[in-house]
Formats: sequence, C-alpha cells, structure tokens
Amino acid sequence: MDGRSFLATALVHFTAAALSDRGHKRPGNEDALGFSVEHGVYLVCDGMGGAAAGEIASSLAVDEMLCMLSGRDRAIPLSQAVKEAIFTANEAIFSRSQRNKKLSGMGTTLVGLLVEDRHVLVFNIGDSRCYRLRNGGLEQLTLDHSLVDEQVRMGRMTRPEALRSPLRNIITRALGTQVHVEPDIFEIEAEPGDLFMLCSDGLTRELPDSEIESLLAADLPIEDLCGHLVNAANKAGGHDNITCLLVRAGE
Repeated sequence: MDGRSFLATALVHFTAAALSDRGHKRPGNEDALGFSVEHGVYLVCDGMGGAAAGEIASSLAVDEMLCMLSGRDRAIPLSQAVKEAIFTANEAIFSRSQRNKKLSGMGTTLVGLLVEDRHVLVFNIGDSRCYRLRNGGLEQLTLDHSLVDEQVRMGRMTRPEALRSPLRNIITRALGTQVHVEPDIFEIEAEPGDLFMLCSDGLTRELPDSEIESLLAADLPIEDLCGHLVNAANKAGGHDNITCLLVRAGE
C-alpha cells in the first residue's frame, strides 16, 4: 500500500465531552450546548434577552441546528448544510420573539463544528469561540463579532483597551435578532491529536489564552479537562455562565 495515499484517506475518529455551569453571579444558565459524535455535530450557544428569553433562544438554536445537521443530506456540501441550518434556527428564534412580546429581542451567539472524516467546518455568530490545541500550541480559530474586537482588528483600539472598555459586552451579530444573519465559516483539516474547544465568553472573559493553553495541554481525559477549565473560570470570578465543549481527534 502506498503510504502517502493511505495518509490522505485515513479517517479521524472524534471523542467529546462538555460541561456548563451558571457561574457565581448569574441566577440561571442561559448557555446551551449539544453534540452528536455519530453525526459530527458540536454546538455551543450563549443566549441573551430579558427574563428567560436568553435560555429559550440558546436552547432553540441548539435544538434546530442539531436536528438539521444530524439529518442532513450527505450529498449537500458541508458549508451549504451549515448555512441552511443557521437560516432555519435564526427563523425559529426570530419568529417566536415576534409572536411573544415577552421574548422580543431575544437572541443567542453560536459556535460550532461540523465534522466529516478529516474535514472540519468551524462556524460562529457572536463572541462564543472555537480554539484548537495542536502540538501544544493554542490557536483561536474564530473571530469575535463584538464592537471592541472589530475596533481592535481595524487598529482603532488596542487589546488592553478592549479588555477595559465599557462596550466590551456589545456584540455585532447574533442569531435570532434579525430576519437575516451571516455566519463566519472556516474550513480546516483535522490531524490526529488535535483538541478543539468550543466555549462561551464566560470562560474566555475569566481566563487568558495562556492559562487555557496550559490547562488543555494536561495529559488528562477530556471530561476532566472540562472540569478544570470551568473550575478555573469560577475561581477567577465566575461572573457569567461558563460552557466548555471539547472535541478530540484521534486515529
């Protein structure tokens, strides 16, 4: 057998674990997560809105996305399947908010992976993030759709200024708040040993990337890594809901 040909077609098998915690300051948990290793779908959402509206928006998003992507037509390109699922989820949240005034303006962030063999689609709306740990180095794969991060990318604000800004909670894209929303979609190839982390900003607001990298690099089962990350974020303040979903690529 030609070794190079075998490597090009070798399958990558994924395992996953997740943990969500309301933190120390919030009365409830408006984050939601869902995944299906069988169908290669992994999702984290961070809801927003008055009363229980944020919890409803994030749960609706996860349910709709998981249903659409798990039952997708395998003949359809992955990017098209993701866009169709996001459109359906957006419509479900927006139409429900229009029917119920108590839910008016509700929405949610979204970050997810859709995996097929080695091929991985990373997609996001808002400021929930996807990271990848590869060979001990941590890389943020998504771009935050937030006012301060867009200012940083345009050179109008420094990163330290962004961290101190009173506007740092303002996101510029959300699922369900408008008739149409445009996701970012990134296509990458997974390698055995890659560790992907999907998380809400309740984790990344409390922990610097250097600490996240150190915690993820520990030689532990991924369910233990989830616990250590959430515990560290709570120890650092736990000002928001904290959700962490880890997906490990293996042979």
